[in-house]
Formats: sequence, structure tokens, C-alpha cells
Amino acid sequence: MTLSIYNTFSRQKEIFTPRDPAHVGMYVCGPTVYDYAHIGNARPVIVFDVLYRLLRHEYGADHVRYVRNITDVDDKIIAAAEASGEDIGAITQRTTDAFHADMAALGALPPDVEPRATQHIGEMIALISSLIDKGHAYEADGHVLFNVPSMETYGGLSRHSRDELIAGARVEVAPYKKDPADFVLWKPSTDDQPGWDSPWGRGRPGWHVECSAMSEKHLGATFDIHGGGIDLVFPHHENEIAQSTCAHGSGTFAQYWMHNGYLMVEGEKMSKSLGNFITVHDLLKDHHGEAVRLAMLSTHYRQPLNWTAEGLKQAKSQLDGFYGALRGAADIVPAEVETPAAVLDALRDDLNTPQAIAALHALAGELNKTSGDSAAKGALLKAASLLGLLQLDPEEWFKWQPEGTTGGLSDADIDALIEERKAARAAKDFARADQIRDDLAAQGIVLEDGAGGTTWKRG
Repeated sequence: MTLSIYNTFSRQKEIFTPRDPAHVGMYVCGPTVYDYAHIGNARPVIVFDVLYRLLRHEYGADHVRYVRNITDVDDKIIAAAEASGEDIGAITQRTTDAFHADMAALGALPPDVEPRATQHIGEMIALISSLIDKGHAYEADGHVLFNVPSMETYGGLSRHSRDELIAGARVEVAPYKKDPADFVLWKPSTDDQPGWDSPWGRGRPGWHVECSAMSEKHLGATFDIHGGGIDLVFPHHENEIAQSTCAHGSGTFAQYWMHNGYLMVEGEKMSKSLGNFITVHDLLKDHHGEAVRLAMLSTHYRQPLNWTAEGLKQAKSQLDGFYGALRGAADIVPAEVETPAAVLDALRDDLNTPQAIAALHALAGELNKTSGDSAAKGALLKAASLLGLLQLDPEEWFKWQPEGTTGGLSDADIDALIEERKAARAAKDFARADQIRDDLAAQGIVLEDGAGGTTWKRG
């Protein structure tokens, strides 16, 4: 068993060696809950869900701890509350619930621990106090700031020059800063803003310190893997490293850094101003979550992903093929088999999901060729489970309809028409049989005649 992953910190692929195989730890930055998650937010959830499934397979489910946080105190949340008049607690609860529902629809397993920032203020204050005591942070005008020049190795993850670091962080010019690159650990809150008592007055934490405190609380000062989108490398992950290693010593914190690539929409950057901003919530109204998931996994996680309507259509077609193979073997009990080596080898090679999907096609072809061999069916299902795919009954897949579909034929209506067509064919009334097929096709219902009778699917 050899798992290799690309470590952003070293800029090379490395053999993954956990600190303790009995306690493998992974932390992934979760959502800031002020609005629906968009498809760019969904990509790391799906990517690291596959890694989580693989780690559980390799080390055992009881030996892996996956932590993904909820940021429920942030200036974006405050701004959303001010704009809408809705209570902050109501906003964060509503959007957290929506995030959970949307990610579950995409086939993502829940993390083992999902800490919320507001429940870890004490840990954040303790971490900030430690940084002050060690000369890595200072108080100024009700703020506490990290003293970037105090860390000689700052910038090691992003490898930017000092000028690039300052420009990339879009630093706030403030008279209380000792250095332009210094970043906020604690900031004062007005009476109408969320705030907590601290040694530096009533205030709230900066974004970066939240993840440092929560990862330490639930995984320890040093753990195995830290993941997130490539956009988080700087400043967020760079600042997490600074806070945590300055508090606990060189060599602590995450040992491997993994980042998924950017997402574009039809070749352009996704933005509300371009009208191509896609939320998962809206996408799931018209497309099944498995199709969205397969479309995401069809590009290697480290590569930029160009989200297209055609790509989503192709993912749906591929799933039709996979589920068609399973439908043809509906009466076969799948054998208990080992996970196919082709899929395992692909995923062990830095989560090569496109190669793993190619292996799924070969397994589906084998199932079709063997006319329902139990071992072939077991192999396809076992391999797909590592990717979080083929989790439905084939009939459920083929009969799924978009949310809010009205006026169409019900499953019972279609079954009745198929029986009528069967009777018409038996009576040699082929004109009526063909008319029923054509009428159903016009409504997006595709009939498939086989040795076992006629099955159908929604197009």
C-alpha cells in the first residue's frame, strides 16, 4: 500500500507517511456561512471526500479523523445581516443547513468533526496570548496583530516575495501596524456586532486564527494533511502556518498540504457580474447530484476545472451507462470482492480520478459482457463506492426527475402505457405499439426492449 500525494509546500509528489497510522488526521477549510455554496465551494468538498474515502480504505474507518470547520463569525456574515435585516444566528443556521443538504446531495460524507468558530473563541484567545508572550504578536488600538517580521520563514508555502505577499494580501493600511504585512488576529467589535470579552477588550477573531485554533483543538498541534482550494494558499494558509508554528515550534502543524485547482465557468472566471455565478442549490434543481459529482471528478483535482453544460451532460450520459450495466444485472447478488486494483492504483497516485473513472468504464464493460456475473457486479460497485458514485438503485436513477417537475407522466402512467404497448404487440397492432413508443419519446421517456421485458428511463 503506497499512497502518493502532491505536497504544495514541497512542490512535489511525496509518499504519504502518516505520523501515526492508527490516528490519521485531515483538516479542510469549510464554508463561511452567509449564502448558498457555489460550485467553486463544492469542488474541495468533493475532492477531499474522495481522499477521506481512500484514507478510510487504507487505514480503517476508525483510524481516520476528518475535520472540516464552519466559519460562523466573519465580516461577510455581518454585512449580510446588515443588508437583509436578518439576525446573524438565523443567517448562519439557515445557510449551514443548506450547505449540509447540498453537500449530501453531491454524495459527500459528513466529516468526523465539524467545529464552529463561535464555539472555539477560548482556544483562539489562548493561541493569541501565546503568540504575544513569544514576541510574535502585539496589541495596538484594540487590535492584536501577528508580527510578520518576527518569523524568518514567513512565505514558505506561497513562495512569494515580500512585495508580492503585501500586494497579494491586499493589506489594510493602518497606523497601528508595525509592518504593512502584519495581519489581524483580533479586532474590536462595536455594540451591534458579534463580540466576546478578551484581554484586549470586547472583539472578535480574525479569519486565519480560527482555523489554527480549531485544527489544534481537534487534531493536535501537529497532524497529517491540510486541504483546501488553491485560492487559500495565500494569505489564509500561509497565515495559519505562521500562527501555529510560531506558537508550537518549527515542524509542527500540517505535514502535507493539498490544494485543488481553480474553477471556471464556460472558460471564464465565475462572477455575479458576468451572470455565470452558479450555486449548488440552484444546480441541484435541474441535475442529479451524482452527475455534478462525476463532472467534478472528471478533471484531476490539481488542474483548473472548466465547468460546462456539455461536461455535465456527458457526466449524465456516463452514469446512464454505468447504471444501465447494473440494471442489466438487477437480479444478480453482487459478490464480496476486493477493491479493483486499477481503481485503487489510480487513486493512490495523487487522486487520479480521471484514470479511476476510466477503470470504472472497463468494469462496467466487463459486467455487460458477462451478462450479470456476480463478481463483475461486485467489482463495479466496490470501485464506484471509493469515488462516491453509483449509490442509487438503477431504477431510482433512471426515474429521477428535476425538482418541481409537474404535468409530466407519473411512473404509474408510464408503466400502464408499457403494458398497453405489450398487449398491442401481442395482438400484432404494431401501429399502436409504435405510437405509444413515439408518444413516450416525445415526453423524454426512452423505452429499452430486452430479453427480460421492457424497461424505461427519463432522458
